[in-house]
This record gives sequence, structure tokens and C-alpha cells, in this order.
Amino acid sequence: MTAPFDNPFPASDTARHAIWDMLVRRDIDAFLAADWSLVADDFIADGFIGIHGNKSGNPDDWTLAFPDLAAYRAEWLRQALDFAGQTFGEDARTAIFRTTTLRDIAIAGQTALVRKKFDGSILRPDGTRDIMQWQTLYSCRHHQGAWKISGFTGYLPNPMGEKTPAEG
Repeated sequence: MTAPFDNPFPASDTARHAIWDMLVRRDIDAFLAADWSLVADDFIADGFIGIHGNKSGNPDDWTLAFPDLAAYRAEWLRQALDFAGQTFGEDARTAIFRTTTLRDIAIAGQTALVRKKFDGSILRPDGTRDIMQWQTLYSCRHHQGAWKISGFTGYLPNPMGEKTPAEG
């Protein structure tokens, strides 16, 4: 079993190892530092879109909140700065790593579909907990020698609805 900070993909699985580092380690560290420059090169700006799921399992509720990378960057920075101004009753980095799961990476040629899930909480100084329970589907491409994010559908509920009896 790997520790929350450990990449679960062996270095020999170069694509999945690199994608995990980009979407987990680098993303968390950049977010906690509120430093976009640490992840700026992880995106393909041309054609980038981000869909906001509004924590709904119904696609009718989803919105095109990020029609380009600049719009997403602004929201990412707003959230990172807000988070940086908060106080927690535990190490925030450890808590975020503990709640983050990224195991499912489907690769077809130079394209990948990646599922990143959050399922847990972070302790507040007063003993209450902020629940971290959502997921994101990333579209990634191998671009200019590296795996990069070309878009996402995020802020989705986790879990994402119930299976019907026919689905098992």
C-alpha cells in the first residue's frame, strides 16, 4: 500500500506516472502555494475548456464556466488565495493528499481520460471538518513532449449517482 504522497504508478509506466505527478503532486503543491506559475505549463491553452458540474449528477445542471484557460486560471487563483487565508487543525497538504485518489487513467494513443476523486475532509481548529467530496474528469494529451491538460469536467459529485439494477 502506498502512502498518500507516493505516486502509485511505477516510473516504468512513464505516461501514468507523469500524469499522476501533474494532477496530484504538482497541482496540490501549486494550489497550497497559490502559485499558478508552478502549473502553468501543465495546460494546453489552445482549445482548452472547463465544464463546471455544480456538484450535480445531472448534465443539464453543468455549465461552461471556463471557456478558456484564462477564465480557469482566475478561478483557480481565487480559490487558492481563499484557501491560503484559512486556518486548519491539521496539516493541509497531508489532508489534501489523504483525500485525493487518482488511479484510473485510460490512455489511447496521445490522449488520456483521467479520473481524480476527493473523498474525505480537513480538520478545522474548532474540531469541525470541511468535507472534500467531489471528482473531476480530465482530458489530457501528450503535447510537445509532455502530458498536459486540454480540458476537464469537474466539480462533480463523488460518488456520481447510483447504479440501476440493470447496471449491477
